[in-house]
Amino acid sequence: MTHQLKILPEYFQSVVSGVKTFEIRKNDRDFQVDDEVLLQEWTLSEGYTGAQALVRITYITDYAQREGYIVFAHQLVSHSIVQGGESK
Repeated sequence: MTHQLKILPEYFQSVVSGVKTFEIRKNDRDFQVDDEVLLQEWTLSEGYTGAQALVRITYITDYAQREGYIVFAHQLVSHSIVQGGESK
């Protein structure tokens, strides 16, 4: 299954660079290990930027999380960055 989620630019850049390998999210989509997540960069002022990263969930836990929330570890599969209207 592939899920689509918004992600703010500062977090998106950390995912693409490989520094951020996890997400803390509300578990309202029944996330499972091996699911793919399309992280779509989004800003409050502009909406979707067109940049996106596809990640695969490798581990899930709800340890020490608020009710209904999980942490999932992920591995970057691919990404595209949009600059000046062109995809890279």
